Amino acid sequence: MTKMIATRVAYGEALAELGGINSDIVVLDADLSGSTKTAGFASKYPERFIQMGIAEADMMGTAAGLAATGKTAFASTFAVFATGRAFDQVRQSIAAPGLNVKICATHAGLTVGEDGGSHQSIEDIALMRVLPNMTVIVPSDAVQTGWAVRIAAEQKGPFYLRLGRASVPTLYDEDADFELGKAKTLREGQDVTIIACGVMVSRALEAADRLEERGIRARVLDMHTIKPLDEEAVRAAAVETGAIVTVEEHSVIGGLGGAVCETVCSRAPAPVIRVGVADMFGKSGKPDELLEAYGLTVENISFAAKRAIEMKRA
Repeated sequence: MTKMIATRVAYGEALAELGGINSDIVVLDADLSGSTKTAGFASKYPERFIQMGIAEADMMGTAAGLAATGKTAFASTFAVFATGRAFDQVRQSIAAPGLNVKICATHAGLTVGEDGGSHQSIEDIALMRVLPNMTVIVPSDAVQTGWAVRIAAEQKGPFYLRLGRASVPTLYDEDADFELGKAKTLREGQDVTIIACGVMVSRALEAADRLEERGIRARVLDMHTIKPLDEEAVRAAAVETGAIVTVEEHSVIGGLGGAVCETVCSRAPAPVIRVGVADMFGKSGKPDELLEAYGLTVENISFAAKRAIEMKRA
């Protein structure tokens, strides 16, 4: 049976483990440590944990100050606050000077659920991807999240890790190999390529299974690193399969789909269909109901793949 773990839970576990290895790690939270799962670190290393209260902008500025003194600062809150409310501080105080701050934002995307459109950050990838010096990672499961936290701690400079509230299937074995900026090929295929990130990777794999039943071989790429994007994997997909579908729990504008389209346009023109949230805000509902309502389904991914194949033949 597939193990179901939320990426935010895996983040909390990895952070607490790293705290015992690297004494320069400090963690900041904005009154949400129970939800972001930084509470585990706080209980183990209270002298290196700062509870900032409901003051996200102040938290980012403080994290920047700590990083400037040589610390590795992890700053956590919900994605909508980390990237929206504190954007100016992230831009000016963290990204511009290239400071060693790791923004680990939980509760991203539609799967926040009942909290509704005000809390469903569906533009955060776009906001972080556009910032110079910022590395952007969207882990697809608990194992990949553990890797993302470790690589962020090891590498110097600003990172944005996008994490979710809901439990997701574990796709990888504990010894899985990941490389920053390199897509993970989960399925080989020559008819179409499905490029997915985050919670949508498991659905992309399901769609590939359904397509195979209809004689369509779909390549599936887990594009965990949105920036720097694996442009070579995208170019190869365009050249070798001739059609691409991107899948993300984010607006179709400016996120994974936008990054892939930019690469395809400049390096290897091919039809690209983006599956994601259309140009609209979210609303309250159960996570699965919202994914269904906004078209982030296995059926829609399969349909998009067939359309992309038809477009390349036209």
